[in-house]
Amino acid sequence: MNEYVAKALAIDCDSVSRYLVERLREYIEESGLKGGVLGLSGGVDSSVVAVLLAKATENFFLLLMPSSSTPPRDMEDAMKIVKMLNAEGKYAVIYIDDYVKALADAAKVEDKKIVGNIKARIRMTLLYAYAQKLGYLVVGTGDKSELMLGYFTKYGDGGVDVLPIGDLYKTQVRQLGKCLGVPEEIVSKPPSPALWEGQTAEGELGVDYETIDSILYLRYEEMRTREEIASMLGIDMSVVDKIDSLVRRSQHKRLPPEIFRLSGRAIGSDWRYPRRYWNVRPWA
Repeated sequence: MNEYVAKALAIDCDSVSRYLVERLREYIEESGLKGGVLGLSGGVDSSVVAVLLAKATENFFLLLMPSSSTPPRDMEDAMKIVKMLNAEGKYAVIYIDDYVKALADAAKVEDKKIVGNIKARIRMTLLYAYAQKLGYLVVGTGDKSELMLGYFTKYGDGGVDVLPIGDLYKTQVRQLGKCLGVPEEIVSKPPSPALWEGQTAEGELGVDYETIDSILYLRYEEMRTREEIASMLGIDMSVVDKIDSLVRRSQHKRLPPEIFRLSGRAIGSDWRYPRRYWNVRPWA
C-alpha cells in the first residue's frame, strides 16, 4: 500500500475497539432489545464483529449457515471464534442447501449469481427469525470497502439493523482484528462471500483490497482526481475508473427504496427522527 495512504488509514486499535464496543452497547440498550445476533462466516469481518458484540453484551447469538459452496476451512475458522468467545450454547449451525434448492427450483433459476443471492437472503431471513425469537438486533458485518463498492447482496447480508464496522475499510478491519486477538489465519485469509465454489472477493473484483482501499480513500475522502490517484498509486487509470464505476452503480444499495413525492412531506429525507427515539423492533 502507498505509504501516504497507509499512514492515513492506520488506526489506534485500542481506542477504536473501545468506542465501537461502547456504541454497540448503547445502541442495543436504546433499541429496547436484549442483545444481538450475527451471522458468523469465519471471515475477518464477521469474526471482528463477533468479538466486539461479545464485549458489548453477554446477550449474543452466533448463526453459522454453511452451504455446499462453503469451504471447510471457513467452518473451522468460525468454530475457532465460537471457542475463543466461550460461546457454547450461544451458537447454532444451520445448513441452508435444502432451502436454497427449494427457492431456486421454485424460481426456475440455475445462474450461480442468482442462486448466490438466494443464499444470502435465506441467511438474512434466518437471522431475523432468530432475532425476533430472542428479542435481539441483527448485527451486520459489512465493512466500508464492501459498502462503498456495493459488494454485498441487497436484502441479504445488507439486510441488518446496525453496521458496527461500516466506517472501517477492509484493511482497517484487519488491523482491528489483530488488536482483538482474532487468529492470524483468519485476519490474513482472502475474503470471500463463498456464494459459489472458488469465489473470492479480490478475484471477482479484479483488484486487491490494499489498492481498493487506497482508491476509495483518496477519491471519496480526499476528493482527489482520477489522474492524481493513478499517479500516486502507480496504477493504470482504468483501475481507478473501475472502482469509481462500482461505487456509482451501487448507490441504490446504500439507499432506501425511492418514494415518488406527491405530498408536502414524503417519507424519506423529509421524515427523519433521531435514532434514540426508536424503542420498538423494526418488525413490530
